[in-house]
Amino acid sequence: MLDTQVTKASPSLLYMVKQVELVVRSHLDELVRPSGITALQYTALTVLERHDGLSAAQLARDSFVTAQSIADLVRSLEGRGLVRRERNPRNRRELLILLTDDGRELLARYAGPVRELEERMVRDLTAHQTEQFRQALTTAWHALS
Repeated sequence: MLDTQVTKASPSLLYMVKQVELVVRSHLDELVRPSGITALQYTALTVLERHDGLSAAQLARDSFVTAQSIADLVRSLEGRGLVRRERNPRNRRELLILLTDDGRELLARYAGPVRELEERMVRDLTAHQTEQFRQALTTAWHALS
C-alpha cells in the first residue's frame, strides 16, 4: 500500500529570515511608538550612534531603506530634534547627518527594553548557540553583500 501522507517541506531559510524580521520589526514598532518614532527611524538612530556623521546615501544603505525613503526619514527625525544636518567640511556639497543629544537620550531610554526584546528572541538558546546564531547571520550577510 502506498503512503498517501504528504510530507510537508520545511520553509526556506529566506522565508524564515523574513518571518523573524517582520516579527522583530512589529515588536520594535510597538516598543518605540510612545516616543513618536518607527522601528525604521529607531534603526537609523542606532546606525548614527555607531557611525555619526554619515551622508544620506550611506545612512540609507546602513539602515536598510532606499535613498528615496531616507530623505523623509531624516526630515522627520530632524523635525523632532533627534538628528541635525551640517555641511561636510571636506565636500561642501554634501550634508552629513549627526545624532543630537536628544537622539542620544532617546536611544539610552530604549536601550534596556530593546535589549530585553533581543534576549526574549534568543531566550531558548544557550549562550554558545546565541553566539553561533550571530556568527551565522554575519556569514550569511557577507555572502550576499
